[in-house]
Order: sequence, then C-alpha cells, then structure tokens
Amino acid sequence: MKNDPLLQPFQLKHLTLKNRIMISSHEPAYPEDGMPKQRYRAYHEERAKAGIALSMTAGSATVSRDSAPVFNNILAYKDEVVPWLRELTDAVHAHDCAVMIQLTHLGRRTGWSKGDWLPVVSPSHNREASHRAFPKKMEDWDIARIIADYADAAERMQAGGMDGIELEAFGHLMDQFWSPLTNELDPPYGGSLQNRLQFARDVLSAIRKRVGDEFIIGVRMVADEAEEGGLTKADGIEIANTLRDTGMVDFLNIIRGRIDTDPALTDVIPVQGMASAPHLDFAGEMRAATSIPVFHAAKIADVATARHAIAEGKLDMVGMTRAHIADPHIVKKIIEGREADIRPCVGANYCLDRIYQGAEAHCLHNAATGRELTMPHEVEPAATRKKIVIVGAGPGGLEAARIAGERGHDVVVFEAASQAGGQVALTARSPRRREMMSIIDWRLDQCAKYGVKIRYNLFAEAGDVMAENPDVAVIATGGIPHTEILKTGNDLVVSAWDIISGDVKPGENVLLFDDAGDHSALQAAEIICDSGAKLEIMTPDRSFSPEIMAMNLVPYMRSLQDRDVTFTVTYRLQDVVRKGNELKAIIASDYGPVNKPRMVDQVVVNHGTLPLDDLYFDLKPGSSNLGEVDYKALLAGEIQSLEKNPEGTYQLFRIGDAISSRNTHAAIYDALRLMKDI
Repeated sequence: MKNDPLLQPFQLKHLTLKNRIMISSHEPAYPEDGMPKQRYRAYHEERAKAGIALSMTAGSATVSRDSAPVFNNILAYKDEVVPWLRELTDAVHAHDCAVMIQLTHLGRRTGWSKGDWLPVVSPSHNREASHRAFPKKMEDWDIARIIADYADAAERMQAGGMDGIELEAFGHLMDQFWSPLTNELDPPYGGSLQNRLQFARDVLSAIRKRVGDEFIIGVRMVADEAEEGGLTKADGIEIANTLRDTGMVDFLNIIRGRIDTDPALTDVIPVQGMASAPHLDFAGEMRAATSIPVFHAAKIADVATARHAIAEGKLDMVGMTRAHIADPHIVKKIIEGREADIRPCVGANYCLDRIYQGAEAHCLHNAATGRELTMPHEVEPAATRKKIVIVGAGPGGLEAARIAGERGHDVVVFEAASQAGGQVALTARSPRRREMMSIIDWRLDQCAKYGVKIRYNLFAEAGDVMAENPDVAVIATGGIPHTEILKTGNDLVVSAWDIISGDVKPGENVLLFDDAGDHSALQAAEIICDSGAKLEIMTPDRSFSPEIMAMNLVPYMRSLQDRDVTFTVTYRLQDVVRKGNELKAIIASDYGPVNKPRMVDQVVVNHGTLPLDDLYFDLKPGSSNLGEVDYKALLAGEIQSLEKNPEGTYQLFRIGDAISSRNTHAAIYDALRLMKDI
C-alpha cells in the first residue's frame, strides 16, 4: 500500500496532508441555529478517524447578514461560531486530519425573505432562476461592507482552529463579479475581466491583512461557465493565473459549469446515469496551465477513478464527497486492503436533492450518515447469538440480514423471487438507474461474508418461519401497487410497475395518473415514450413528481420533453369507462367542480403501494411482543424488550413497505435502528 498514489502525502504550504483524499466543501444542513454543534462535529469526526487527509467543512459558511442562509448554512458572521468551530477542529485534528472551511457571500443565490429580510445583492439586477430573488445592483458601500465581512469571518475561522479557508467563487457573489452574465457594474469593479477580478483581489487582500501570510487560503472557482456569453476556459486560465500571481492563494478547487438552474447544477454535479468524473480532465488541464495546487470533486465515486486522478497528475487532492456520505470509512478500507467492502455511492443524489429542498442530507442507503450520534456505521457483536429469520430480500430485508450477520447471529432470509432486490431490482431495469442495484449487490456480498443464508423461490408461510425456531422474525415483504383508487373502473387500469417490469406493453395513447410523485411514474413514462406512444402525465398536485426532487428530475425531463408528452397538473382521475376499443377517463379536480373526458387506449396509475402483510398477521399471535415496537426504546437506541404475550416464542417485527408505502432510505433506516440492538 505504500506505493498507492492515493496514500502519498501532499505538502500544502506548511501543512502536510497525509494522503490525497479529501471531502470537498458541502453543507449537509446539520447546523443548529447556524452553529456547527455536536451533530455536525460527529459527522466530520467519523470521516476523519477513518483516515481522510482533509475535511473541508461548510458549503458555504456565510459571511454577511444579507447573504441569507438557504441551505442551513453556518453563520460565519457571528462571533459565537468560534467556540463551536474550536470543538470541531480539535475533534478532527485529534485524528491527524486537516480541517478547513468554505466562506462565501451568496449574492443573488438566496432569497430576500430569508434570514433578516435584507435585500439580495449582486453586481447586476439579473435574477438567478433557482432562488428567484431579483437582486439589488450593488453600490460602493455594499462592496466595502462585504469585503470587511469576509475579513472578519476569516479571522473567526482562524480563531476557531481552522487550517485554512476556501473562498467560494462558483455561482456565488465572487464569481458573479467575474462573469459578464452577472456583472453590469462600471469600473473599477465592472468592465474588463481584470476589473471584474478586482473584488476578489480586494477580498483576498483584506483577509491576508487579518490572518497573516501563513494561514492557508484557497478558492473554489468556476474556470469555464460552459454557457454562451459566460466565462470561457481561456478566461478561467487568466483568472487562475491572476489569483496565483497575487501571492495570496495557495490552492484552487476547479469547477466547470453554472449552477443557476437545476439542469446546469446537475451537469456540474452529475447524478446516476450520467458520466462519472466528467470534469476531471478539464481540472487536469487547469493544473497544467496554472502550476498551482489543484483540488477537484464531481462524481468521483470510486477508488479506481480517484487513484487514476492522482497517478496521472491531474489533481493534487481528490474530492470524494458523496462517496464519503455513502461510506465514511473509504480510506481505512483502502489501507486495510478491503476495497471490496466499500459501500458504493450509487449516485441517487438523495443527499443533495434533500438539501436543495430545505431538508438535511441523508444517504439513500447509509442511514447512519448524519445520525452519527445515534446510529453506528459499524455494529458491535451481540452478547448472545440468536436465530434470525427475515422474509424478503429487498433493501430493507438485506440490511436487516447484513446487520444481524455482522453482529454474529444465525441468519436466514426467505425470498419469493428468484433473485434479490425487491423494488430496487425493478428500478434498475431502467438503463439510467442501473447503479441502484449496487445497493443490493453490496449487501449480498456482505451477507455472504457474514454467513447469511438466502433461500430463493420460496413464498414463505408461517410454517416455513416456525420451522426455523426463530428468536426473531423480521417481515420485509414490501408492498404491491395500489391502483384501486377510482370511483369506477379500477379493473381497467394498470400500474406503473406493470409497465416497468414489461408485464404490460404500453398502449398508443396513454394517460398516466400519478399522485405518488415518485420515480415509478417517470420511469414508466420513459418506457411508454420509447415505444412511440402519445402520453399525458397527470397529477392532482400543483407540481408533478415532487418526490423525485430537483436534480434527479433533470434526466427525466431531458428524455421526455422532446417526445409527444403533455404534463397536466391540478387534475384528478376519477373514473374509467370502456367505450369500444377505447377507454374514457373522467377527469375531476380538487379545486372545484370539473368533469372532463379523455379518450385513451391505456390508463396507468401510480399511487404507491399497499403492504404485503398477510404473513406478519399470521405470525403475530405467536410472537412475544405481538408485533409491537417500543418506540421509546427504539428512539433511545435501546433493546426491544416488550413482552405482551408470555406464551410467545419469538419477537416479531416488520420494516419498510411491509408497514406502509415509503422509500428505500426508510426501509434501510427501519432495519438499522431495529437490528443494531438485537
């Protein structure tokens, strides 16, 4: 391992980074009252103790009150942040890991109704589409005030024990000055590119005066906006060399693209089904053209790509951020020769999409991420070995089996199908979402490692479970599509699953009614469109597919918008009646009396699932807990010890969609917090 390029140290000014793997700046939205408290610290400490060289916090910490936080940002403009930072930096440094923080003023990338309701500012009145605020065009006193705010914030970060800072110039105020698309000021801050760089030079100068020459300063910068009229690669090289020549910048973190719309953001930070590491070669070209240390992160999800980036001299430090959200122990597993045990990032982007909806980051298939204070990434062996029977080899059932196996229990899984996967296997039928099967494949490998037995093609009944003499039975049987939602005509519709599985072929003129708003509807829509059919996607909601969220929606829209597709919101499918060879769909509305007919040849319904729970209820009378979960103990991380039936010989639980229609993360979280204590 001593020859592994990823494990070689890197000297950044006076700071020795012990290897080449870092977490780039990102905001998981864990601050409390704008402060990085215990939960935030635990998240970064988990990754530091597993061996990363540099943990870059915040994405971004905001330096001014008129840079209102929109992602639950750290408030770097408050003095009270310093002791919280000190606790974080001390914890990370204890594991020989460097720690820095990203500072920013969001400029127009926020909202005027956030925070203190101050006007949004930018070097022009041009609105950012994603955040919708029409900014005030900055005056001289705005510029002077914000430069001072940057310096004040940098001083706080230094006092908090940070090894350095990174200034965000990537869709935020600093590069809003740089870009001709967003800067309409007069000189000295507008006009030529060198004029547009004056704000950055002034900020750097003010910070250096405050923190001294030794404190590390980097810039995460857009080096090519990849948009007509925006910054070009040549501009990016000039900007990088200008920053280098100030003598005040110690590294650059290279970005290519824009983030002012959901599609643009998704091209910068690709999701599953899109190219891996799409900007890596570009970052390498910037490194060659500027001769300054270059960092970079953008869908570098696997160790092989990261190793290539360092070995070929494309980067000095490689960011594996979403990969470490999926598995915080990547470096540890590399060092121990256990790369096969790394939990893969599947590019589902559940983490970032939640942040952009104002929620906190969670990994789709690592429920411990962000819950480090209550959930383990590695479970301890159980004091007593038990017999565990799990029914269902979907993501929840396999997670339960994996954890039970890791704890040393005797585990058997019954699966009705000929292969594992459940709904994930159905999802992975779509070419763009094939990466989802890694959720299943990784768990199958881990189950094999821990001796879990899986019996396929067995539709388990109560007798099959009882024949194993279980101490614990876990029902993870999932659900089936719920399509009986109409007043009349339920027998005339098919489910989105029917289309995705191929059990039903698309019609020629199709109405797809979706009030679940999840991936199933749009996956079915893609299949229907690929067949050449005419399609209308209808929802009673005021927006379609709300559960898919912003960045995951982008690939669907790109595949559907140039087809014969109509998107209809605020209408509800009420009845379906057969009329000869056609179907008459009666459309109503929650907003008032509407009765509109549609003549189609196929109606597809996506309305979540109903639990497959017959086995659970068959087993319930013989269980010691009668299927009851002690929620108080569950939330406190304590053992389930309810005894409702003294004659019961086993504990019984159900998880995931066997309870109610939810999602993959919910099923995996159910399994983790239940099984970690059994």
